Amino acid sequence: MPLSEFSLIRRFFTRQTVKNASTRLGIGDDCALLSLPEGYELAVTTDTMVENVHFFAGTDPEQLGHKLLAVNLSDLASMGAKPVSVTLALTLPRVDENWLTAFSKGFLSLAEQYSVDLIGGDTTSGPLTLTVQAMGLVPKGKALLRSSAKTGDFVYLTGSLGDAGLGLKIKQGYHCDDPQAAHKRFNQPDPQIEAGQTLLDIANACIDVSDGLAGDLGHILEQSKVGACLDWEALPLSEAVLAYINATGDWTMPLTAGDDYELCFTVSPEKASQLTINCTKIGVIESTPGLRLRKSGTTQPFNSKGYEHFS
Repeated sequence: MPLSEFSLIRRFFTRQTVKNASTRLGIGDDCALLSLPEGYELAVTTDTMVENVHFFAGTDPEQLGHKLLAVNLSDLASMGAKPVSVTLALTLPRVDENWLTAFSKGFLSLAEQYSVDLIGGDTTSGPLTLTVQAMGLVPKGKALLRSSAKTGDFVYLTGSLGDAGLGLKIKQGYHCDDPQAAHKRFNQPDPQIEAGQTLLDIANACIDVSDGLAGDLGHILEQSKVGACLDWEALPLSEAVLAYINATGDWTMPLTAGDDYELCFTVSPEKASQLTINCTKIGVIESTPGLRLRKSGTTQPFNSKGYEHFS
């Protein structure tokens, strides 16, 4: 007998126990109830992933569950917020119990890792579409914004750049001798939660790299009304990404490919010595608007808006 909507929810998505004091009531009523600790604000983000737009048909459902939650936690990380709870809306073409078992395992395993409560959501029938709303706590007035970069700030990036983009290139047919690391970065990104919280009293502006470094940094530049110059030679690139560039000549890929989910942030020179996280200085904020790239001793404008759905 096919599972009903409520049986589906009970079977696959109610295995958690409430972990956060802020979660007063989770799944089971018309609404969840959250309480805010004194001195904190609620950061809220929503992201939707659609089959054949954000992920390939046939993507491993366990990896998909992980990535769906990870991309939302990455948004919270970019604001310096501590994740608290999420809601999940599933539009499914059919009820596939094996698919749901694997998907919920990937989703809830990452939720357990960061003590995030799944507190509600919705299920419906239709083309495969997955939506998460994530909520986190950030001290009042401390959230990292895109609009606070200052002229003279150093530009930093956590982790490495372009590995997820390489994973996509491999999926599209590029041959790589050791594809596992790139596949993992593309399919199962790690949200930089701890880094974001560490940056609360250090960074001026911050964004997560979801649609490409050049495009995402461009959002900071636009909202802060500044420009920047990046140093190509300083970009943290893995050996596999460098091998791809050498083989194809496509040196712009690390700057334009999405799905890295690292943090790009700006720090004043006076606070740079306070950084304790794994990050690389890749450029500087300038007063002249626009993004520029210094490569092989020359500086030139670099224009990229990143991925846009309706372009």
